[in-house]
Amino acid sequence: MSDFGKVFFKIDEVLEKKNISKNKLEKEANLQRTQLNSYCNNKVKRIDLETIAKICHVLDCKIEDIMEYER
Repeated sequence: MSDFGKVFFKIDEVLEKKNISKNKLEKEANLQRTQLNSYCNNKVKRIDLETIAKICHVLDCKIEDIMEYER
């Protein structure tokens, strides 16, 4: 099997930079805490586009601010 690299999330970095708590993001994006933690801890296996859109909306950022691809 080939190594295709990895996509990882930088949500915690954006939260810290914008001085927003996980609680605020969770509430304003209408997410479950376990779901948010899965994204923050890079434990997500399948990305939900609606969830990504909610996170970007609340954090007022672009997708590339919260996600990164590394070879």
